[in-house]
Amino acid sequence: MNLSDLKAFTDRVWDDELVPRLVDYVKVPAKSPAFDASWQAHGHLQDVIRAAEQWCRARPIEGLKLEIVAIDGRTPCLFFDIPATGGLGNERSVLFYGHLDKQPEMTGWREGFGPWIPRIEDGRLYGRGSADDGYAVYAALTVVQALDAQKIPRPRCVGLIETSEESGSPDLPAYLALLAPRIGDVQLVAGLDSGCGNYDQLWVTTSLRGLVGGVLTVEILDEGVHSGAASGIVPSSFRIARQLLNRIDDARTGNVLLPELHVEIPPERLLQAEAAGRILGDMVWKQFPWVSCNHGPAVEDGLPHAMPTTTDPVEAILNRTWRPALSVTGAAGFPSIDSAGNVLRPKTTFKLSMRIPPTVDGEKASWALKRALEHEPPYNARVRFEADHSASGWNAPETAPWLERALHDASRRVYGIDAAWIGEGGTIPFMNMLGDYFPNAQFLITGVLGPKSNAHGPNEFLHIDYAKKLTSAVAAVVAQVR
Repeated sequence: MNLSDLKAFTDRVWDDELVPRLVDYVKVPAKSPAFDASWQAHGHLQDVIRAAEQWCRARPIEGLKLEIVAIDGRTPCLFFDIPATGGLGNERSVLFYGHLDKQPEMTGWREGFGPWIPRIEDGRLYGRGSADDGYAVYAALTVVQALDAQKIPRPRCVGLIETSEESGSPDLPAYLALLAPRIGDVQLVAGLDSGCGNYDQLWVTTSLRGLVGGVLTVEILDEGVHSGAASGIVPSSFRIARQLLNRIDDARTGNVLLPELHVEIPPERLLQAEAAGRILGDMVWKQFPWVSCNHGPAVEDGLPHAMPTTTDPVEAILNRTWRPALSVTGAAGFPSIDSAGNVLRPKTTFKLSMRIPPTVDGEKASWALKRALEHEPPYNARVRFEADHSASGWNAPETAPWLERALHDASRRVYGIDAAWIGEGGTIPFMNMLGDYFPNAQFLITGVLGPKSNAHGPNEFLHIDYAKKLTSAVAAVVAQVR
C-alpha cells in the first residue's frame, strides 16, 4: 500500500470538498429532537441529511447504493452500501457510523464566533457540529474513495448515519432492526463519533460511559409567599433539593454514593488508563478552560486558576471513564436576578445528568436514582424525579491481534507514532446495540474530539489536519479487513 499517495488523495479531498461542505453544514441549526420539538416543521435535520446524500451520490464509487431511510414520526437516517473490491467478496463488511444532528447553541462563544457561524482560524473549523459529528459521513466516503483511487482492495462497506444521537438515539433501534438484514455480517465497526487524547497519534476508544438523565422537582408550597413572614417556618425548596442531592453524591468530593452505580474496573482498562496517563500527563486536566482567580499558587502561565478534582492523570482518566459522576445541567423555578423579590419560592426544579460506568445497566441506574431521591423526602415535601432517558455504556470486546497490528501500523505510517487506547466519558447508545446485533464484530471507535475541541460547549472546533490524518489512518485499517 502506497500510503503517501493515499494520504495525498485524502488531503486533497478535504481541502477541495470536505472543508467547504462542512462550512455549509455548520450554518444549519440542525438541533437534535430533544432540543427542537418542532424539528419536522423546521426541516433542518432533513436539510443536512439531504446535503450529505447529494454529496455522497456524486462520488465516483462503483456500485454505490445510497438512500435516505425515513420511518414515519422518526428522524431520518442515511444508509449506504458499497460492494467489496479486489475479489474480497461481500460476506463480511465494515460498518461506518456517524450522526448529523447537533447539540443546542450554548452561551460563551468568542466575539465574532457562534454555533451557526463557521470560522476557520489556525487550522480549526469552528461551529456547532463541526467535530461532533458532521464530518463523519464525509470522511467515511472519502476513506472508500481513497482506497478505490489507489486500487487497494477493500471489504464491503456499509454506513448508517443517524440524526437523533444527541438525544440518546431514540430512533436508532427501529432503524437498526429494519436495516440489520441488509447490513449482514459485520467484521469491523468504524465509529467516527469519539475522541482523541491528543492530536499526535491515532486514538482508539475502549469504553463509553452510560447516561441517566431526568428532572428533579421539589415542591413545598402551592404559591410563593413573603420570605420575611415564612422563612424559618417554611423550609426552602432549594435547601430540600440540596439535601436530596446529598443522598446521591458527596458535595465535598463529588463521589457518587449509590453502590448500584459503581463497578470494579477491569484490569485491562486500568493498564490502558496508566499508559494513556503517561502519554498525556497534565493535559488530561489542563485541556479544559479553567477560570482564573485571584488566590492560590501561580501556575505555569503566572496566573492562578480553578483546579480539577485531581491532578493525577490516571485518576482523572478513570474518573471520567469508569466512575459515576453527577452534574446539574439546568434549573427552573428561579426568577432572574433583576426580578427576584423577597419571595420564598414554592418549588425548585433541576435537570440532572448522571454519567455511569460502561458496564452499569442504564435502566437499573435510573431506578436507583429515583428511589434515592423520592424516598421519605424531608418535611414531607412533594418530590418527583422524572427520568427522561437512560442509556447503558459500552465496553469494547478484546482487540483481535490483526486489528491491533493494523492500528499500530496505520498510526506509525500516518502520525509517526504508535496508536493509543483510552476510554471516553461520553455516551453512544449505538455501540451497545451493535454489540447485540453483531457479537463477532471488532470495533474501531475513534474521532476528532481532542483537547479544547469543546463539543457541546461554546467554541466547538474541528482540528482539520488531525481529521485529514485520521481519514488516512482509518483507510489504512479498513484495507486490512479480511
